[in-house]
Amino acid sequence: MGDIFVLAEHRQGELREVSLELLTLAGQLGGSVTALLFGSGVDEFASKLAQFADKVLVVDDPMYQNFNAMAYQAALAELIKANKPGLVLIPNTAQGVDIIGSLGVELELPFSTDVIGVTMEGDKPVATRQYYGGKINGTITFKDSDTYLLGIREGAVPAGEGGKSGEVTKVDNPVTAEITVRKFLEYVEAAIGEVDITQSTMLVSVGRGIREDKNMPMMEELAGLLGADVSGSRAVVDAGWLPADRQVGISGKSVKPKLYLAVGISGAFQHVTGMKGADLVVAINKDPDAPIFQYADYGIVDDLLKVVPAMIDKLKEMKG
Repeated sequence: MGDIFVLAEHRQGELREVSLELLTLAGQLGGSVTALLFGSGVDEFASKLAQFADKVLVVDDPMYQNFNAMAYQAALAELIKANKPGLVLIPNTAQGVDIIGSLGVELELPFSTDVIGVTMEGDKPVATRQYYGGKINGTITFKDSDTYLLGIREGAVPAGEGGKSGEVTKVDNPVTAEITVRKFLEYVEAAIGEVDITQSTMLVSVGRGIREDKNMPMMEELAGLLGADVSGSRAVVDAGWLPADRQVGISGKSVKPKLYLAVGISGAFQHVTGMKGADLVVAINKDPDAPIFQYADYGIVDDLLKVVPAMIDKLKEMKG
């Protein structure tokens, strides 16, 4: 396996965890791991990445103060052509998916997005993707190429502990022309409601399986007894049972509570992506094949309308 390039991602002054996840995955595949960091005044990020990579290439230029897909793609294209890595890993985030497809077409390289696992067969990667809402895993093989591009799903691999001391090298910006077709204007943050679920230590998260609105008070009672906040899947938010700021998932928020109690949630990847950072996941679902059980530490296969009242009674008993 040749060099593996990993595109680091940062946003609003913070290095995103997905960068460390991809570097951890790259380290498991063998070969030399190089982190690519585009930004302005990002020495602190480079030092962190060096703990997970053999080399860190930093393009420090005001052009990359904020994310611009066209600038990133132009720089990536030049670095790939100059260094010819065997594999390039890009976060499958809003930023990454804005790059990988057009980059693959530009360089005529095989690529896949939303990958949850990678193995190597010789010098060629074999990628794993999910289908049918996460119920089926499929493998993808690629035509022969010097370089392969893979968009790796956020949370697919836990970030390791680091421990390396990679060499940090600043390189000249390979993009000399000003990018005028697309410009960064501003970040627009969603308003935070009465509860910020990204800061919750415990969450009772409800899905379509609770069946109807009249069962929400029962879920709120359970959450109250646990000292937890209530969150939900997109189906619950779309139904109007919870406000949009309580939604967990790709189109909602990413959460990292100590306890995530998933009640009636099937576990589609769009939702799981937002809660895989939880320390402990407990799932209640009557479908034993629900994808959520793949990510749960503990699972209860039963009708939640039987299980939740029993939990409430037990909690009340324990509290005296």
